[in-house]
Amino acid sequence: MKLSKQLFWSLALVACSFALLSLQSHADANDWPKPADPVKIVGPIYFVGTKGLCSWLITTPQGHILLNTGLPGSGPMIEASVRKLGFNPKDIKILIASHAHLDHVGGFAYLKKISGAKMEMMDRDVAVLESGGKSDFFYGTHKDMVFPAVKVDRALHDGDTIQLGNIILTAHLTAGHTKGSTTFTTTISDNGKSYAVVFPDGTSVNPGYRLAKNPSYPGIASDYRHTFEVLESLHPDIWLAPHVEAFDFWKKRARATTEGVKAWIDPEGYKQFVAGKRADFEAELAKQSK
Repeated sequence: MKLSKQLFWSLALVACSFALLSLQSHADANDWPKPADPVKIVGPIYFVGTKGLCSWLITTPQGHILLNTGLPGSGPMIEASVRKLGFNPKDIKILIASHAHLDHVGGFAYLKKISGAKMEMMDRDVAVLESGGKSDFFYGTHKDMVFPAVKVDRALHDGDTIQLGNIILTAHLTAGHTKGSTTFTTTISDNGKSYAVVFPDGTSVNPGYRLAKNPSYPGIASDYRHTFEVLESLHPDIWLAPHVEAFDFWKKRARATTEGVKAWIDPEGYKQFVAGKRADFEAELAKQSK
C-alpha cells in the first residue's frame, strides 16, 4: 500500500514525538509508520504490521483475531495487508491488544468500524482505551499520546481465555508497562506439529517511570516483579513481541524464506530476552531507590 506524502509525514511526526517523549530505547521509531509486506509465521498466525510494529492476524474458519495495530493511521495499512494475504478484513471477529499505548492500539477504531469486530481488553487498561489514552497513568496529559478511542465489548481478567474456532488464547496480566499489559499464550499446529506460542508484554520501563519513591502508580514495582515471574514460567517454542527489534523479526523473516517455521523457533532467545528485561528493571529500581 502506498502512503500519500502528507499521511506519511503526519504519521512520522507522531512516531518521532512519541519516541522523544518516552521510547528513546526504540531505535526503529522512524519505521513505525512505514508499510510492510505481510507474511505467514506459523500455522494460522500471520504478520500484518508495519516496518517497526507488529500486528498479528490469527485465522480460523469461523473468523479471525487481530492482536495489536500500530499508530493512528495504521488501520488502512493493516486492512490492505489482510487483503493481500487473501483474507477479508470483515471476517475479523475479535480485536485484542498487548497494552493501551498509541503505537499498539492507534488503528483499532478504524478496524473495528470496517469489520464490526468485538474489542476485548484487559480490565485494567479498559478505561485508557476508551478514553483514547487520556486516562493513562503516565501519558494521559501528553496530547501527542492520544489516539482514537475504542469502546470495549469485553473486559478480560487474568487467566481468561479467548476462543474462536479452533484457536484458544489465554490472557495473562503482565502489568507494569501499563496497568493492564497482557501476555497472550496459545498452542497452534503446523504440518502436524504443535508449537507453544507466546506474545510477551509488560517488560519495558519507559523513561520517566517512577518505580520507588513517589511511584508512577501504587504497586508498579510489584507489578513488574509479578510480570517477570509470569514470563519466566512460560516456555514457548516461538515468541512474537509487539516491536520488531525485540525478537529480531526481520532476520528471522529472511531466514524463514529457506528454513520455514524453523527460523521462528527460539526458546533460548526468549529466555535471554526476559532475563535482560528483568536485569534492566532491577537496575533501574536500584538506581531510583538510592
